[in-house]
Amino acid sequence: MINHNRNSFSEHTVDQDAVVTSNFPDVARLLVVDDEASLRITTAAILEKDGYVVDTASSGEEAIELLEKLEYDLVLTDLHMEGGDGLTVLSEIRRRAPLTISIVLTGFASVESAIAALQEGAYDYLVKPFAMAELEARIRALHRRGRLQHGDLLRVADLTLDPIELQVERAGQKLTLTRAGFVLLDTLMRQSPHVVRHADLVHALWGEGGGDIATLHTHLSVLRSAVDRPFSVPLLHTVHGFGYRIAAGD
Repeated sequence: MINHNRNSFSEHTVDQDAVVTSNFPDVARLLVVDDEASLRITTAAILEKDGYVVDTASSGEEAIELLEKLEYDLVLTDLHMEGGDGLTVLSEIRRRAPLTISIVLTGFASVESAIAALQEGAYDYLVKPFAMAELEARIRALHRRGRLQHGDLLRVADLTLDPIELQVERAGQKLTLTRAGFVLLDTLMRQSPHVVRHADLVHALWGEGGGDIATLHTHLSVLRSAVDRPFSVPLLHTVHGFGYRIAAGD
C-alpha cells in the first residue's frame, strides 16, 4: 500500500527491437519491477508525471528480458516476486551494467533482506508501505547526484580509478564495482591518504538528508570485498568512530 493522491494509468509496452540510452541525469529512463499490479502501475504513472521515461515489468524474468534490450539509469525492483525475485534482477544489473542505480522496494523489513540486496548491488531500499513522496524524493536526490565526477586518473598504490572511462583496476586486474562502490571509492581516493568522515561519505552517496550509517557500512563492506580481499595488502582502512581512508599503509 502506498500513500498518494495521483491518478493511475494503463501500462505501456516498449519497442523490444531498439536499444535505448538516455542522457542521465537530463532525461532518465527508469524500470519499475513489481508483481503487485496496482503499485507498479501507480508508481510508473507518478514517475512519468515527474518527467521520467518509465517501463514496467511484473516479474524478475520480464525485467531481465527488458535489461537485455534496453539501458536504464535507475531500476526500482521488489525483492520477493514470483517468476524471478529481485535479487536475480540485481544480479543481472550487476553483470550487465554495474553502475546502474537500483532501489529495492520490499515488504520485508528484515535487516538480512536489506543487506542481501545491498551486497548484490542495490544502491538504496525502501520498506513497504511507503509514502510515494518519499520515493520521489529518493529518486530526485539520486537524479541530482547522477553525474559521476570526471577528471584525471586517480591512483593509490597499485589501485587506479579512471573517472572518464568509469573503470577501476588493481595490480592490472579490472575490478567490477557497484554504483555505490564507485562513488565511495572515487570520494576516498580524491581525499587519500586523509580520513573521510562518515557524514561526508553519506553525503557523497545520498546528498542532504539521505541514507544512514548502517547502509553506508554495508556498501563499504562490499567495496572492501572487491578492492582488498583478493589482494595481500589492504588499502581501505576503517578509522573507528570517525570514517574511512584509502592509503597504502596503516
